[in-house]
Amino acid sequence: MKIGRLLLRLTVGGFFFGHGTQKLFGWFGGHGIDATAQMFEGLGMRPGRRNAIAAGAAEAGGGAAIALGLATPLAAGVLTSVMLTAIHRVHLKNGPWVTSGGYEYNAVLIAAVLALAEVGPGGLSLDAALDQERSGPGWALAAAAIGVAGSVGAHQLAAAQPAPAAPAPTPATSDATSATAPATADAEQAQEAGTPQ
Repeated sequence: MKIGRLLLRLTVGGFFFGHGTQKLFGWFGGHGIDATAQMFEGLGMRPGRRNAIAAGAAEAGGGAAIALGLATPLAAGVLTSVMLTAIHRVHLKNGPWVTSGGYEYNAVLIAAVLALAEVGPGGLSLDAALDQERSGPGWALAAAAIGVAGSVGAHQLAAAQPAPAAPAPTPATSDATSATAPATADAEQAQEAGTPQ
């Protein structure tokens, strides 16, 4: 069982760490913070850069903590928050199945980290080495509550931000003038070329 929990922690935590560093630094083929910030803006998570940094730090930090077995209930809560936000903002409208862009994968990850919060990280963990392991149903519920609170808070903060101003429309007359100017110039040149000197 100790080996099983270790493998679960390393797998789930490692992939979360990878996703976080993709967002923050562009590691592992990620797009980096600027592109991630633009994506978050498009999802309505404004300001995009602040939310992208928060999500990347939560995934990288929470993933590292889960992998190491450190502050496991808190790490589980942080990661649950990120996954709930992703479900609400991106995947919920697509239904459950990942083949349609749904929330199946996110739900499995939430279940995995909350299960670790309940059973504990095991003997091969920093929590055990530091004699600070916290586990049980109460800690799993606390992690779930942290996740819900964090996700709700992120949505409320984003909703409180003003929507970006719409770009000013270009005057139609300018477009028409610029579009017809080359044709007019060509016509004038052709006329001059065909006029006897």
